[in-house]
Amino acid sequence: MVSTKRKSAPPLERNQSRKKPKLSKHTYGALPPGKTQPGKNTKLSKHALGTPAPEKDQSGKKPKRSEHTPGAVIRRQEEPAFPRGGASVLTPLEQKQINIQAKNDVLFEQSTGKKAPRNEYDDEEVDEDNQTEGLVQVGDSLVKTRRRPKPKEKPSHAGQLAKEKVVRIEGLSYKRLVPGSLVLGKVSQINQYDLALSLPNNLTGYVPVTSISDQLSERVERLAEQEEDGGQDNTKASDPGGKDLDLNSYFVFGQYLRAFVVSTEKDSAQGTKGKRHIELSINPQQANAGLQTSDLVVDSMLQASVKSVEDHGLIMELGIGGEAIRGFMSSRELGPNRDISQVQEGAVYLCLVTGLSPNGNVVKLSADPQTAGDVRKGHFLTDAPTVDCFLPGTAVECMVTDVTPSGVVGKAMGVLDMTADLIHSGAAAGNLSLDDKYSVGDRVKGRIICTFPGAEPQKVGISLRRQILSFETHPTSKYPGSRIQPPTEALPLSTIVAEARVARVEPGLGLFVDLGVKGFRGYVHISRITDGKIETLAQDTGPYKVGSVHRARVIGYNYMDGLYIVSMEPKILAQPFLSIDDVQVGQIVKGTIQKILINENGINGIIVSIAEGITGLVPEIHFSDIHLQHPERKFKEGASVTARVLSKVLPKRQLRLTLKKALVNSDDGIWQSYDALEIGAEAPGTIINITSSGAVVQFYGPVRGFLPVSEMSESYIDDPKRHFRTGQVIKVRMVSVNAVEGRMIVSCRTPSVFDTKQQEHLQSLAIGSFVSGTVSEKTSDEIILEIEVSGLKAILPFEHLTDGSAQKSAQAAKKIRVGLEMKELIVLNKVEGKRLLQLSSKPGLLKAARSGKLVKSFEDVYEGAEVDGFVNNVTPNGIFVHFAGGTAGLLLKTQLLDEAVPKPDFGMRKNQSISARVLSVDHAQQRFLLTMKTKSSTHAAVSEHKGLSTSLTEGSLSDPVDEVSSSIDDFTVGKLTKASINSVKETQLNVQLANGVQGRIDVSMVFDDLADIKNRKTPLKSFRPKQVLSVRVLGIHDSRNHRFLPISHRGKAPVFELTTKPRDLESADLEILTVEKVQVNSVHVAFVNNVSEDSIWVNLSPNVRGRIRALNLSDDVSMLEDMAKNFPIGSALKAKVTNVDVANNRVDLTARSASSTEPLTFNDLSVGLVLPGRVTKVNERQVMVQLNENISGSVNLVDLADDYSKADPTMHEKNQIIRVCVRYIDAPNKRILLSTRPSRVLSSSLPVEDREINTASDVAVNDILQGFIKNVADSGVFISLGSNVTAFVRVSDLSDLYLKDWKSQFEVDQLVKGKVIEVDTAVNHVQMSLKQSHIDKHYKPPLTFDHMAVGQVVTGKIRKVADFGVFVVVDNSANVSGLCHRTQMADGKVQDPQKLFEEGDVVKAKVLKVDREKKRISLGLKASFFKSEEDADAEEDMDAPILNPVTTNRHDDSEDGEVDKIKEMLAANDNEASDSWEGLDKTQDAESDVSMGDADDGGIALNGDTTHDEAQQGLSAGGFDWDGGLTLSKDLDVPSETDDEASQPKKKKRRKAEIQIDQTGDLDAYGPQSVADFERLLLGQPNSSVLWLSYMAFQLQLSEVDRARELAERALRTIHIREQDEKLNVWVAMLNLENTYGTEESVDAIFKRASQHCDSLDIHERLISIYIQSGQHELQKADALFATTLSKHGSASPSLWLNAATFYLTTLSAPPRAHALLPRALQSLPQHTHVDLTRSFALLEYSSPNGDPERGRTLFENLLSTFPKKLDLWT
Repeated sequence: MVSTKRKSAPPLERNQSRKKPKLSKHTYGALPPGKTQPGKNTKLSKHALGTPAPEKDQSGKKPKRSEHTPGAVIRRQEEPAFPRGGASVLTPLEQKQINIQAKNDVLFEQSTGKKAPRNEYDDEEVDEDNQTEGLVQVGDSLVKTRRRPKPKEKPSHAGQLAKEKVVRIEGLSYKRLVPGSLVLGKVSQINQYDLALSLPNNLTGYVPVTSISDQLSERVERLAEQEEDGGQDNTKASDPGGKDLDLNSYFVFGQYLRAFVVSTEKDSAQGTKGKRHIELSINPQQANAGLQTSDLVVDSMLQASVKSVEDHGLIMELGIGGEAIRGFMSSRELGPNRDISQVQEGAVYLCLVTGLSPNGNVVKLSADPQTAGDVRKGHFLTDAPTVDCFLPGTAVECMVTDVTPSGVVGKAMGVLDMTADLIHSGAAAGNLSLDDKYSVGDRVKGRIICTFPGAEPQKVGISLRRQILSFETHPTSKYPGSRIQPPTEALPLSTIVAEARVARVEPGLGLFVDLGVKGFRGYVHISRITDGKIETLAQDTGPYKVGSVHRARVIGYNYMDGLYIVSMEPKILAQPFLSIDDVQVGQIVKGTIQKILINENGINGIIVSIAEGITGLVPEIHFSDIHLQHPERKFKEGASVTARVLSKVLPKRQLRLTLKKALVNSDDGIWQSYDALEIGAEAPGTIINITSSGAVVQFYGPVRGFLPVSEMSESYIDDPKRHFRTGQVIKVRMVSVNAVEGRMIVSCRTPSVFDTKQQEHLQSLAIGSFVSGTVSEKTSDEIILEIEVSGLKAILPFEHLTDGSAQKSAQAAKKIRVGLEMKELIVLNKVEGKRLLQLSSKPGLLKAARSGKLVKSFEDVYEGAEVDGFVNNVTPNGIFVHFAGGTAGLLLKTQLLDEAVPKPDFGMRKNQSISARVLSVDHAQQRFLLTMKTKSSTHAAVSEHKGLSTSLTEGSLSDPVDEVSSSIDDFTVGKLTKASINSVKETQLNVQLANGVQGRIDVSMVFDDLADIKNRKTPLKSFRPKQVLSVRVLGIHDSRNHRFLPISHRGKAPVFELTTKPRDLESADLEILTVEKVQVNSVHVAFVNNVSEDSIWVNLSPNVRGRIRALNLSDDVSMLEDMAKNFPIGSALKAKVTNVDVANNRVDLTARSASSTEPLTFNDLSVGLVLPGRVTKVNERQVMVQLNENISGSVNLVDLADDYSKADPTMHEKNQIIRVCVRYIDAPNKRILLSTRPSRVLSSSLPVEDREINTASDVAVNDILQGFIKNVADSGVFISLGSNVTAFVRVSDLSDLYLKDWKSQFEVDQLVKGKVIEVDTAVNHVQMSLKQSHIDKHYKPPLTFDHMAVGQVVTGKIRKVADFGVFVVVDNSANVSGLCHRTQMADGKVQDPQKLFEEGDVVKAKVLKVDREKKRISLGLKASFFKSEEDADAEEDMDAPILNPVTTNRHDDSEDGEVDKIKEMLAANDNEASDSWEGLDKTQDAESDVSMGDADDGGIALNGDTTHDEAQQGLSAGGFDWDGGLTLSKDLDVPSETDDEASQPKKKKRRKAEIQIDQTGDLDAYGPQSVADFERLLLGQPNSSVLWLSYMAFQLQLSEVDRARELAERALRTIHIREQDEKLNVWVAMLNLENTYGTEESVDAIFKRASQHCDSLDIHERLISIYIQSGQHELQKADALFATTLSKHGSASPSLWLNAATFYLTTLSAPPRAHALLPRALQSLPQHTHVDLTRSFALLEYSSPNGDPERGRTLFENLLSTFPKKLDLWT
């Protein structure tokens, strides 16, 4: 009930102390003139609505009403009686209605002579006591009217009260909306400096930024001060936080707010009719005006502003009660889609009061519209101290007291009148009448929307509309459950409706029409029906009767009324645009030039009017396509123009237009947003700026692009300003775009066909399809591939290679090399903007794609589906799992497996494969959740939770396991009971004491002794679920601190800590181990709980945890290499306590034997002691090892291995446990040296390559030792031979040759080999020599000047190139050099030697002259000097066999052995193992000089007749052709020379060469003879393997094996990736090279690489052929490789089996092994190959010298009996 107690002071008095007294009047407005100030004892029903009651006299009685007491006269008009200027107090519509009514009354009285009847809607407050004569215009004449005055009878007191109680139903209007009114509004627009609120009855009010809240006003003042201080440069103010003032961060569209009406003045522009402007305030001080602390009740509505944002919620300012009362809103009460982190101080919310603190100082609030709008749960006002609680926004329940055609009248709590007009009674939106919807006496719920200050009787306006009552943020259909579009989307503003059907006619108001949008209607005000005046409206007659159809246009929508605002005026229908919002960017518009803008430079703009009140600016550069010298001649005011909209700025209501025909008439797409742009699209744009690097091109809206100089044209452009101008329109093509940063690169160049094909292929590729590609690049974590056919780029992360661990993925990545072709790759995603594909080769995803279960979009997801994906991100609350197409799901922490939850990042890493089940799908939000738990476990968990909640709340137990306990209180400490095992974990048993009562048994509380554990790695393996155990209660488990608590700490869902130790079950007194009870040196059974890098954590009891460092974990160091494997979680071990820290609750233990448990000290160390240690630091020089917490030592290079060549510190990793031996102890300095030599730490009998040297006495003169360079000084090099022994090498003993820059040849830690030449044990001095002459017994001294003789042929390197010649240093000489003059360089004339040679080139020279007096040597490089030698060698080669076995390895001048090996290397390119070097000389094509063999042959065939003349071509030495037996034609020398040029006459060709070609750059007629020659040829033919192999042969002939290896690697990098056959030839040559000159390890390394880049089967066969050709000593390798190849590729190649049989039968002479291959082959190969293979095996028995013809005959007979009709078998 409403209390009648008055407040201590009237509202006006209470508000006098506020800052803005003129805005702080009574809640429902200021008192109109003529009304008195209410007194203290005024009745509540009068006071609460702001209507004054007559004052009482001293006797307490009301004074009688008289004309001398103006305070007793009750006026109902809000306007003053005599407005200033004589203006009327009536609106034009009311004046019009009065004139119509007066005219009808006069006509009625003239025709009938009776008084006209009064309409029920007439104003009943006309002063009947003062009837006067008046003039009313009827037609063209004035008619005098007189009303007969009623007898002046004094009304009775009862009659007066009855008259006062008449309640009129009035809708809200400008007339009734007076300052001080309160009204409920809805945010309909958020501008830069104000808010627009939709008010009831098609009104709109505006809230300035200064009328929102005190906090926001203070911020605006600070911004204004900053702007003033900053001057004119600050165009954008920002607060101290650096954030701009944006009201969008304070309010949301559709938010409900209570507004205080500040003013309703007219905004009149000069020469125009004024328009009313409603100014509002939502400041809580004004919106809650009139409320006191006692008025705050639950379920009332308060306006509050955010004072501060806290972690737990918001502190709210209420505007009442000063600082004594505050509001608090929890973060959960903000409502959906609202984050407390986004809330700004000063934001205003209309809140529901949900509670009060006991002292009333804190009000609990909720801004959730769903909570405030749920009146079914009682969130409406049921009790109010005063009627001041009835403010707009509050939901109330009222009883209907009257139903009229214009609305509904009701009373709330029997005191306050409430009215709902036609719109807000819900009748406007439906066809039912109010009489059908409401009856007198009905109780209905509504929400107050406005107040009527000064109305009598007192009343408020309410809305019965469901949308407002439930506080719906967005408009919805009136039909519950139906899903329709928002009205502004279903029927946008400015839409013309062809058929608007009249549904309801309200005379004097307007029309309600159906617009074709289900659930919504439109309202046409009477003034908007036509351009003229409408006299009357009727339901059944006239052009606007119910059911008539008209054209109408939507001009607005009122969110409070739920009605479209519609106009039928022809002038509105004819307008092209109603507002700037209707104008679209890129739209072609017609307009009229309104004004021409002129400045000091002339015309700089044109204002074009495109509709009434809508204009646009045409900048000067957009006047025309060309620059106009006199634009005033073309453009005149009033002229019509056609333009296109370039951009619009809504906040400033500005349009920018263009008149350029190139843009207006363009049919290309409109680029107005970066997000909608596609690579390759074309469109015109305008150049607005030109720089030296390019131009800026403007398109539509904010879109701009940069045109680089390189993209302006196909030809070179030096200065862009010479080719382009500002304002020019150019057509460009999109190259790249970054929508996030708003950047774009465009091009004027014509797109290539290749780019177009790439784009088409990218668009045609489907997500989930399979592609193949070639590896083009490898980074640290991903592989870049080039897709076949299209050439698109793709990314394949390492983690997407396998489904396994990161190590497995890394190992797989190591096997992938550049150039490798990868197949069966699945497309996960397409980045079309970057022309990029994201691929994966995870087996799980590949399997899902093949089976059609791959998730490619949200539509592929459904509940219960088993899906395969990969981890994209790990958060503390869950894991985001990605699938193909960018589809993502969330795997919450609660849905992970139990063992994964305690691990860091849940044991997950990015891109890790994951399999899960879809738990739920939210189709509205396009989201879904995943789970890794099984359905049964999920159901069991839910069941357990439900059972627990019911049983524990009731206090009784359900199905106890011991069948004795009846209540949970029975489980006390020490109680013996029974428990059933639910699940068995590594470290505990999860048990159940009763239905819903859980418990756990720690593994430490299961066994009494270590001997009781059968399996120490999995102690709990013997237990099974459902097993019943006898247990004893210890307490309540505390999962947060990993301990148990007393029973008194039991929570809602307790988990009991139990023990099942036999000792605890039998003992009368229960002893629980705690940290305080643990003693040093005590021995316990420990169970591993966690494993870290350097230690493990163990449990001694549920309350005691300890740590065992890795060094104290085991005496066996090998067990420490993988602690997680050897000491898994849950495993048991016996440990001894070494330290107890009770304060920090820490226990240190050791698990080593008793002899080694004593703490190791420095005094306990001795030389030779072997200990385990942990690697703490690794560098290139040493390894630091920690023996315990206090002792560390270092392992130097000389102590790492017994073989110094294998000493590599980087093979050790940090935290690795290794075995070390103490080598040296420096007690004074507390320093020790350690050793990891196997002969020290493992066994002294192991072989030692480099012995230990402790002192100089261990070294003798002439010892050849290895060591590591310790220091490089100016005097020489210091070499470390041992930890304490260093040898010195003088500069003169470093090399037999002269080294100009000898320091560059040596570096620290380099391994060198030398000979001891001096030892002084007294001073511990050792001197060594690194000269080869001292180390190598077979050393040949270098050549000296005395060895040089005329005619001698030598090789060397060019030391210097001068204009007159080159200086050549002779190989293997004591720095002997000679000069080759430029006249002796070539048979032709040489002008510039620098074009032919470079420093470092290897050359072959002939000694021409030796001047022994001057020590000068003259050399010649002409090819003719070596021709006679080559002819002789060629003749010898023709007579001798080409392929000879290698029988010697001589180091003399003869190079026959080298040549034979190279020939064997190149001969291996042939498929047949028995092919000789002669196979390379067979003629295949007479027209071509060089041609590659087929891919199947894999060999190299040289074409052309092998005549004697051709045999003489090329540089040869020692019977070996330098080009490797591969003849190079003359056409090969000049790559640019065509066949036609080659066929021209020789004279012409020579003349042409003299003009165009530098003769000094030509090669001689006999092929390349130097490095420069080969390099020059390779520039023209980089993909020729023949040329590369010849280059390698040239280097091998010069004994440059390493140089040949480098050339092979360079060839593989240079030859194009598509030339696989050429690369295959190089790989085979490398295999030959390593087989001849390398080691088994180098051959194996090359073989593995070649198998990855080329066809694996082909490489296997080539290496087998190489081994077979190498002779008997390599046959075992060929045998082993054959076995490997058969097992790997036997199912794909029948010829492989035949080759193996031939090898076993012919080469190895092992017929049984050959015979055993046929059955294996028939099992491995497909059925269709069996006949041919069997026939080949049969023929082999006949052809092989070791074959068995009888066996062959048997095979043939078996075939013929099976296939008698195969004629090829008979033949």
